[in-house]
Amino acid sequence: MNAYNLVSLAGLFLLMALAWLFSTNRRRVNLRVICGGVAVQLVFGAFIFLVPAGSAFFLAMSRAVVRVLDTALDGARFCFGPLAIPPGSEGSLGFILTFQGLATIIFFASLMNILYFLRIMPVIVKAFARVFTRLMGVSGAESLCAASNIFVGIESATTVLPYLERMTRSEICTILTAGLATIASTVLGLYVLLLHQTFPQIAAHLISASLLSAPAALVMSKILLPETGKPETLGRVVAPHYEREANVIEAAIRGATAGGRLMLGVIVMLMAFLGLVGLLNLGLDSLAGLVEKWTSVALNLRLENILAYIFTPLALVIGVPPADAFEVGRLLGMRAIMTEIPAYQELARLIAEGTFSDGRSAVLASYALCGFAHVASIAIFVGGIAALAPGQTETLAKVALRALAAATLACLMTAAVAGTFYGYGSLLFAMP
Repeated sequence: MNAYNLVSLAGLFLLMALAWLFSTNRRRVNLRVICGGVAVQLVFGAFIFLVPAGSAFFLAMSRAVVRVLDTALDGARFCFGPLAIPPGSEGSLGFILTFQGLATIIFFASLMNILYFLRIMPVIVKAFARVFTRLMGVSGAESLCAASNIFVGIESATTVLPYLERMTRSEICTILTAGLATIASTVLGLYVLLLHQTFPQIAAHLISASLLSAPAALVMSKILLPETGKPETLGRVVAPHYEREANVIEAAIRGATAGGRLMLGVIVMLMAFLGLVGLLNLGLDSLAGLVEKWTSVALNLRLENILAYIFTPLALVIGVPPADAFEVGRLLGMRAIMTEIPAYQELARLIAEGTFSDGRSAVLASYALCGFAHVASIAIFVGGIAALAPGQTETLAKVALRALAAATLACLMTAAVAGTFYGYGSLLFAMP
């Protein structure tokens, strides 16, 4: 274990200490949740990165995702022709996000719905939920929702629909945090497409990141907003609530339709938020120009660079080498205000240009960015859950920002776990 591995390991506890400082009730923080959550993450991390069988399994998953992704693009190529051919392939016009990346969302949404119809996903989700409930002592409903978020996004809230209206304030915060701290399988293909050329094993890392982020979300949420009530499902495993389609064809159609709505939502969100950030940066550039005119001091006041100064210390805490900490901090700032898609695009560019001094920085950045922990997602998740449980609307609004903070810390915690095990000859780290 080298110095950076030790920094990452210490970073796990520093991040939890930071969350504890801002806790709503420091005396009620449940040590079982913390110890159980950290133990689950470290055991999962050891299996993924240290055990040869674990590394081989995730590499096989990575290759499978890449092959499935190629078939996912068949429909896009048929509909959009050369616009859907990814870079590096004959006839490609370059990377076009909507026709190549976002189009994969529809395919993966359909595929995931088929797996739910075949009762494959409910069995896997319930197994993870059982582990979280037994080891961490949280309620069965929030464990189930956190486990569901390893594989799906906002729709994970429907798995606990019968309990939503009666959940405690802490449980609602956990439901939000789990959604914001993980990624959905529907966008996994998009991130792989963005990074695969420069980061061959990225699919394996994204899968493991989503897996590790679920217990991290439970830990950070329960530190920032400890349980003070009595959850209805405390200590017991609950079955996923799922409205099953009549047949596999209907499941595929419903999944594709939902994916289409999600794709449109992503397009609208990116157009709106990137435009708003651009407008804000225009004002900041004008301000920087005035400062330079009056003082002859050149300033870079773009919002992502300002946020980089906030996130750079956190990048150092998770074990990013100092030479790369500002760039990783800038990526985290981009994710916070511009969503993870532009941040992953920028990460791909930095890797391709050899900007990072160490492959460790690229790996840790990919883990830290792997989540919906940004401003745009607050509206999506709060609105989606409020539609399912109107009686919780006020609670959702009150805990939303705290959930975003918990999700951000959970993503950083997951990166710290990866940093703790970085190296050791694992095949997963034979890049970039």
